[in-house]
Amino acid sequence: MSDFDLDLRTVEEHIDEEFELDGEIVLGVLDGTTPSSEWLEAVSTGNVLVLCVEGEVNELASGFARDVKESGGNLIHFRGFLVVTPPGIDVNTDRL
Repeated sequence: MSDFDLDLRTVEEHIDEEFELDGEIVLGVLDGTTPSSEWLEAVSTGNVLVLCVEGEVNELASGFARDVKESGGNLIHFRGFLVVTPPGIDVNTDRL
């Protein structure tokens, strides 16, 4: 093991770069008053949406759900909320 050379500073630099995310978590209400294009724009710029659903989720999300899914994003309806993630951010539902 004495021949093993590990430069932790180099490793830390790569880890910071690899896990950098450019979005934020956006809280909102999905009730039909916000245009679907605004929700889609928020997700397409790297944001995660956590939307309190007030009404029929399939109807309210129909204007942006297909585009999110086709781009590789995720939509999860959980306990009255719709969680919408951009491509590259998965929602782990293993504990549900």
